[in-house]
Amino acid sequence: MSAHLVRRLGAFGLTAVLAAGCAATPEKAALTTPVGDPGIRVESLRLTAADYMLDLRFRITDPERAAPFFNRKTEFQLLDPASGARLAVPNTPKLGKLRQVARKDMPDRSYFVLFANPGRHLKAGSQVTLVAGDTRIDQLTVE
Repeated sequence: MSAHLVRRLGAFGLTAVLAAGCAATPEKAALTTPVGDPGIRVESLRLTAADYMLDLRFRITDPERAAPFFNRKTEFQLLDPASGARLAVPNTPKLGKLRQVARKDMPDRSYFVLFANPGRHLKAGSQVTLVAGDTRIDQLTVE
């Protein structure tokens, strides 16, 4: 994408282009309750970019249990049980995946993951499930 186009689109337009490249699929997902502590503490899950994206902030509490968060190949998804939508992390050609990978040598640090919300499926107050590899965290509320 050229610099001229980025300036013309502005922040909102660029976000819409990024979100459009990562569509939500309305497939129903079987939700299960996580077994034990997942090793992270979710600090916030907020709508951002005119509600076209969600910003997840988390902190590692147990490095052994949070192993999926240290792997770059782990796929993250937000599942909406109400609509059946699966929201993924956008993967842009120049920036790559819009997420931070946790580091074991930095235990007390806040990390982020951005999720596309192209159809604005999720609203403030929605209950979702975070899936990171085999780890599932149910009943996260969108702020």
